[in-house]
Amino acid sequence: MTFQVVPAPILPRRAFLADLGKGAFALAVVSVAGCAPSTEQSGSPVGSGSPVGSGSPDAGGTDPAGTGTSQPPGSANVGAGVEWTRVNLGFVSAYLLVRNGEAAVVDTGVGGSADAIEASLAGIGLGWHAVGHVILTHRHQDHVGSAADVLGRAPSAKGYAGAEDIPAITVPRALTAVADGDTVFGLTIVATPGHTPGHVCVLDAASGLLVAGDALNNRDGKLAGSSPQNTDDPIAAKASVVKLGKLSFETLLVGHGEPIEGGASEQVARLAASLG
Repeated sequence: MTFQVVPAPILPRRAFLADLGKGAFALAVVSVAGCAPSTEQSGSPVGSGSPVGSGSPDAGGTDPAGTGTSQPPGSANVGAGVEWTRVNLGFVSAYLLVRNGEAAVVDTGVGGSADAIEASLAGIGLGWHAVGHVILTHRHQDHVGSAADVLGRAPSAKGYAGAEDIPAITVPRALTAVADGDTVFGLTIVATPGHTPGHVCVLDAASGLLVAGDALNNRDGKLAGSSPQNTDDPIAAKASVVKLGKLSFETLLVGHGEPIEGGASEQVARLAASLG
């Protein structure tokens, strides 16, 4: 699919990357198609990918063509894959998933990350009114620390999280609980408990894209499951890796470490097999 940026023409495969790792913005990466305490340091400026999605959107629309009008809620073609942008915050990443000018934010980083997310939106020609969904993979503060700020700036956005994690997340309006197999904006929710009880991943089958939160990580180029020191239930976390290893996707976006582009599900399947 192609994505129209205003006022520029169609975006190239690689555009801009927002990097707040050390308090400065660098270039963010857009592609066609994502937990540990904030003391951990891993990840570096990167991004790019490929997509797969189904279901129906329920987000408010946006005006990607700059006409002064808005698309009606649910107007996005959810049969098409998403384009994704990594918001690199240093040791953790948030992701923007965009389809026909509408955006979903997956995770929000630590407190103070909303400006970096806003810069990434601007880099692809969008603003907060384009954000219809904020999906939180789990309750840890390096993933939900800016959720209240992001939802405050995105007036039309609905927030989502696993039911078990919602009580620990403070936001200005009620979050919608999501469970295994639910769809949000054509994205499939995959329940992956273990890291936290309500941890979820986000799959876009149309583009072959999985946003894994902290169910998986790719620190220093080594794919692994949930970090043991931050895992509530190690047995459930291992079972979640095995579950993810049975899915099909080309691109893996993780909360910590670099995205994997190409053959990602094969690597996860090998990891799952190694867990015994």
